[in-house]
Amino acid sequence: MVHFPSFVNGLARTMSIKKEKNFRKDDARKAVEELAKEARKNELLLSSSGVVKANKDNSFVSVFTHRGQKGVNQDRLIVWEEFGCQQDMMFCGVFDGHGPWGHFVAKRVRKLIPAILLCNWQKNLAAASIDLDLKMEGDKNIHGLDLWKQSYIKTFAAVDQDLKLHTGIDSFQSGTTALTIIKQGENLIIANVGDSRLVLATTSEDGTLFPLQLTTDFKPNLPNEAERIKESKGRVFCMKDEPGVYRVWMPNGKTPGLAISRAFGDYCMKDYGLISVPDVTHRKLTTGDQFIILATDGVWDVVSNEEAVKIVCAAAHKEKAGERLVKYAIREWKRKRSGIAMDDMSAICLFFHQLPHTKAFD
Repeated sequence: MVHFPSFVNGLARTMSIKKEKNFRKDDARKAVEELAKEARKNELLLSSSGVVKANKDNSFVSVFTHRGQKGVNQDRLIVWEEFGCQQDMMFCGVFDGHGPWGHFVAKRVRKLIPAILLCNWQKNLAAASIDLDLKMEGDKNIHGLDLWKQSYIKTFAAVDQDLKLHTGIDSFQSGTTALTIIKQGENLIIANVGDSRLVLATTSEDGTLFPLQLTTDFKPNLPNEAERIKESKGRVFCMKDEPGVYRVWMPNGKTPGLAISRAFGDYCMKDYGLISVPDVTHRKLTTGDQFIILATDGVWDVVSNEEAVKIVCAAAHKEKAGERLVKYAIREWKRKRSGIAMDDMSAICLFFHQLPHTKAFD
């Protein structure tokens, strides 16, 4: 069960604005940023390689990032335990920057999404509190999940607008993907823009562990994505030296040639079908669900979903699971893509509880 009223009460209490009806947006955002500082101080927030252990259950997160061969690492990530002052809530995200300013864009998006999301969520909950009190328990959860979707869509639009107006970051030909999740209790809310991927490891009735991909890799050649791009006068095609790698181009076929159909920033392409609207989905976790993997596309370019689940499950020390997965991907890149500059690679492995004895799938 998701305790929607307790979330808003906890956040409002921390912000010291529970009684104020007309607090400014900037004040609310600053208050949330103070929450982040406090969480980092208490080792509840991580934005680099490491481990976050939940205080109230057996779950914890293993995080690892590795710079590729293209210059500065443009991947950014975040894990925030007790998100929004809720002991059973966690926020995770991976952000894959691209372009000359990609690392700055990814860093900015990583900072803004949690803060603005909490503010929008609080506002939507406050507006819906009367309805929630009147609804049956099942209806509350359905309505609450719809509020998450509304909050996410509004947040992503605000973040993209912030980048457009930001005078210190040039995001005209630079951008970032964003894959984030919120886990509270048995509910998993997923918001995805770009081609980072979320894979769930779950157990079948016979005890076999197998992967379920919970996100879509938003590539320009997907039918719905390609249709939107073409209707906006953008073009989708592969270069001769990149067979199978579809990119979205300007009408004249020139730069930038993005290999994704959704991203923050990249304003040179926003009139030609590129969007920053997230795909927001929900999964009710079961006792058979063991862990999830969030990773940037550099990992998935050379590692299958099945391989990733096997590697993480087989880690002798779960604290090293993220590192083990990324280092395996590095070896596979060298083997499968020799001569091609290695991409940045980042992974977050969130374990829900102690792993039971499982059989490896074929």
